[in-house]
Amino acid sequence: MDVLQISSWSILSSNSSSVILPIMQGFASLFILGSAAFQSVFGLPGISDQVRRDPHILKRAVDDFLTTEEPIALEQLLCNIGSGGCHSSGVTNGLVIASPSTDSPDYFYTWTRDAALVFKAIVDRFANSYDASLQTEIQNYITAQAKLQTVSNPSGSISDGTGLAEPKFNIDGSAFTGSWGRPQRDGPALRAIALIGYSKWLVNNGYTSTASGVVWPIIANDLAYVAQYWNQTGFDLWEEVQGSSFFTVAAQHRSLVEGSALAASLGKSTTTYDAIAPQILCFLQSFWSSSSGYTLANINVNNGRTAKDANAILGSIHTFDPALGCDAATFQPCSDRALSTHKIVVDSFRSIYTLNSGIGSGSAVAVGRYPEDSYYNGNPWYLNTLAAAEQLYDALYVWQTTGSITVTSTSLSFFQALVSGVAAGTYTSSSDTYTNIYNAVFTYADGFVDIVSKYAASNGSLAEQYDRSSGTPLSARDLTWSYASLLTVAARRNGVVPAGWGSGAAATSVPGTCSATSIAGSYSAAPTPTFPASQTPTGTGTATTTYTKPTVTTTSTTGTSCPQVTAVAVTFQELKTTTWGQTVKIVGNVAALGNWDTGSAVALDASSYTASQPLWKGTVTLPVGQAIQYKYIVENTDGSITWEADPNHSYTIASTCSSSVTKDVDTWQT
Repeated sequence: MDVLQISSWSILSSNSSSVILPIMQGFASLFILGSAAFQSVFGLPGISDQVRRDPHILKRAVDDFLTTEEPIALEQLLCNIGSGGCHSSGVTNGLVIASPSTDSPDYFYTWTRDAALVFKAIVDRFANSYDASLQTEIQNYITAQAKLQTVSNPSGSISDGTGLAEPKFNIDGSAFTGSWGRPQRDGPALRAIALIGYSKWLVNNGYTSTASGVVWPIIANDLAYVAQYWNQTGFDLWEEVQGSSFFTVAAQHRSLVEGSALAASLGKSTTTYDAIAPQILCFLQSFWSSSSGYTLANINVNNGRTAKDANAILGSIHTFDPALGCDAATFQPCSDRALSTHKIVVDSFRSIYTLNSGIGSGSAVAVGRYPEDSYYNGNPWYLNTLAAAEQLYDALYVWQTTGSITVTSTSLSFFQALVSGVAAGTYTSSSDTYTNIYNAVFTYADGFVDIVSKYAASNGSLAEQYDRSSGTPLSARDLTWSYASLLTVAARRNGVVPAGWGSGAAATSVPGTCSATSIAGSYSAAPTPTFPASQTPTGTGTATTTYTKPTVTTTSTTGTSCPQVTAVAVTFQELKTTTWGQTVKIVGNVAALGNWDTGSAVALDASSYTASQPLWKGTVTLPVGQAIQYKYIVENTDGSITWEADPNHSYTIASTCSSSVTKDVDTWQT
């Protein structure tokens, strides 16, 4: 499949775009549009919405934004960590403040959830590219969490594990004793996931003793909590709904599966994790509403909401494992369940925000928490808009690396909003439909990032929210989670994905019968962490090799495992109902297709024609790299010719190892 290669991700060259005759008028129009577009990009301070809809111009705009914004996001994220952060004066080393905002709202605290998600992003970045300064931050975080686990608080204490679910602490690590939505059971699971990520790096680089003796005792407490309390309700990630939260349960399942694999590598017992993880996965299926077509954000509640919530998108991206493909049981980003949910959640914001006014289905919009939200009058959030993009980049990664896209009846509405006429089925990377879907999804994903670019502050800072009518940044300034979301979406767009977590049957195998069983754990204060000096990559580990940048490039004879052909026998297929004596032919702008001369058109074969499937097909040999335009005609019994309607079909013969290819079926244009 040919690719217009721009950086790591690319817009695939489409084999099904059309140009309407007369030809010179068409190219003239394109040239004029191109001139206006480039004037808008390079001659004016902003890019018009109309120009941004061109996928290549949009891609360049997003490229430029992320090139500028990514270093800002990293710098500002680090500003919110520990005593050395430029926004975190007085904060204990290793603690993450949610925001420097101390009034309206006051977010100058450390949240277990936010800190874990931030450090998961840092750990992934570190594992992909070693950075000693990030390693110091990670070590400080581990030290701080070891101490934080022992702090008695309104949720409880470490003696029975209940204190591990306390949502937030003061910046000196002491307990916050004010009224709050507690417990929040996602915190222990998310913290375990972040620490497991660093432990895997340690093991893969030969520092198993550090993983086992320093980090594991902290992880073990959190995993014990998950195994004991997973089946009890708590507050959701927005700290508003007490019930069972999809985001929480998905994280809990991942933590036990990934924790079991780490435990095995360290010689620890995995019995508890292996027993409970499948039951959590079984319960996770309860969040899928087949009748509604989306993942319910919260169940076991009665709050009058629709349960359409970015909670479900966030749960999907934070349990992404490239090796699991489009697995529906774990709600992987490219699964039919996750894509259907993406559409329904995003669409729920189209009509309620003035910012989204006039933007139709299939185009990106500003995304908030849930449509009934009233916090600060209910606005879009930067991190949720970025999450909508990240899920799609995750999906693109899997489709590229597996070489196919599957559309099911569940996900059909998602795909049809982007590519009209697409039907349920599996499309391989050599097909036009794959190319059209890929390009549409890529452009759709870029659209969400472009919205963040449009409404970010002029200095690149990202608050919590932006106003639903004006786009002005609102609520807490410099939200750490917003910056972490920018970093992860930039990584995914660049094809950099985290190491997988879903090894073993417990990852995807749903038990036939669900059981709410739990296993009481034992808890103890972890030893004060002490890290040996100079724990640098040894070159023997495998962690960084799991990060790949997917590219789909034009095949060449250099470095390939098969000889490249110079010509390809292309089989064209056309659906056209005819009467006895009529013949369908193909004619086009090259000699092999008659140079638009109907007398030299290529007759198609009706051997596969049926009443329900009136298929005509024929094979024409064409040189690799040739771009053609063509139409189908019907030669009637009296010799007269009937042309199908405009526009022309277009197709480019891709470089390949195969000497033949079958095009997607065309349908007679009326």
